[in-house]
Amino acid sequence: MVPANVGDIYSVFSVELQQYVACQVTHLQPPRTPRGKPLAAVLELDWTGDALPDADAASRMQPLRCNYFFIRNRLDHGYVTANVPPGHVFIANLPPLVEDDVSTYKFGWNVGAGTARQRSWERIDPARRKQFRAASSSNKVIVGGHVFRQDATRINDSILDAIKDLSELDLLPCLMTLETSKGTPELMAYIQQHPFINELHWQSSTVTDIDVSATGLNRFILQPDGVARVRLNPGLHLFSLTAMPSPQLQVEQAEQGRDLSLQCVENMPALQGLDHLGALSLTGVNEIDLTTVVERFAHLRELRLWGKPGMARNMHSIAQLPQLQMLTTFDIFGFEADAFPAPGQLPKLASLWMTSVPADVARAVKTAYKTAAAQGLDLSISKPRKPAWLAENLHNPFRDWDGREHISAAQAKKAALAYKNLLAATRAIDAGMPAAEAAAALDTMVTAYTVDFNKMDRSGMIETVEREEIYSVLADVLKQLELDLGEQGAALVRQERLYELFDQLRDF
Repeated sequence: MVPANVGDIYSVFSVELQQYVACQVTHLQPPRTPRGKPLAAVLELDWTGDALPDADAASRMQPLRCNYFFIRNRLDHGYVTANVPPGHVFIANLPPLVEDDVSTYKFGWNVGAGTARQRSWERIDPARRKQFRAASSSNKVIVGGHVFRQDATRINDSILDAIKDLSELDLLPCLMTLETSKGTPELMAYIQQHPFINELHWQSSTVTDIDVSATGLNRFILQPDGVARVRLNPGLHLFSLTAMPSPQLQVEQAEQGRDLSLQCVENMPALQGLDHLGALSLTGVNEIDLTTVVERFAHLRELRLWGKPGMARNMHSIAQLPQLQMLTTFDIFGFEADAFPAPGQLPKLASLWMTSVPADVARAVKTAYKTAAAQGLDLSISKPRKPAWLAENLHNPFRDWDGREHISAAQAKKAALAYKNLLAATRAIDAGMPAAEAAAALDTMVTAYTVDFNKMDRSGMIETVEREEIYSVLADVLKQLELDLGEQGAALVRQERLYELFDQLRDF
């Protein structure tokens, strides 16, 4: 990795396009903070080829002009870290093709993404594209008894339940996102015929064989219960499973997941297919054996692990991912400093972010990768956790509150204490208690828990995410208590009554 210079033109092979693409650095920005990094404005160019270009080809390149969906004649131009990632080959240094600076910031260089989106748009029938562009926010249409702007892009079950025929949705030519928990074969057939639908949230009690291979989906969020087979479209970028699928689930895609990011909860899914998966994100991880990840998906370029917190075994095995370019961990513990691969074992690594890790691991990784960071590795090691913190917080579901911008350290500690008190109260309830006594104890427990957060919210720190987390923690504790009480659990706990009490008492 080398620092970029204004005017530099680079070419890189796009896995998605299976061609070489090009970009130019138009501006540089110095670090904004003492620990900040210099940034480079990267402009995607309107060029692709089957081989690397030469300086003569570079002299004829022009900026890519994006015209798809609601985007009109826009440049794919934004700031990224100024260090050139591996695989980007210097071609020439020429006067910048764009003189005006840009205020957009992008996650990474990702050259070729704009070209791929433009080509995908151009493959859609011109008549449909014209209809999409003609839709206006000033025109109103009625769908399922609801009034919509003609250019509305999203619907859910409240509309699907109200319409008499799916053809009513044709009144929304810009429909791009569909959310349903009642998927039907007819709805799936409709989606296959409408190329602008690029995000689908799907759950169904009747459809076990899902085929979206001919759609224009970019994001597919699936509740996989009961699903036996899924055929994915080539242009899909995100395939998210909201629950662990059956080990027999067969997932098919022409590229075997080469350009796909698979996102799952809790652990690595034991599905069939996607043998060349490019990116894997695991959230809510409790325990993970990374040997199984490496053996199952040996071609990963990106790996993200988000713990609950999580315990990772065999961290050393990720050295067996020769194509790995990005590694992100959050709240992942259970491994020693010497288990983390050395820089030379991950030759293509361009980005390494580790948040909330054991303090000794944080120190060792920072030291080991210091030279690589100086040479351009995007390195971020934050929230080192000392043994005392681990002992107190490893199983605290509010651990993520520590460090949020709008939540103080004192408030994070109070949330952790409220959780500990909630757990302590459940230990005083046993299956032999009279129902009235158990009900009173549970009422007292839920009241105390809710009041604790009411007091904390006097400053308005509880927002939507925190509100959902507070409820989820209570729900998890009550469900576990019901299981622990055995046959008498449901009769003693009566969860719905306690949720109603929680809603009545909460001020947030």
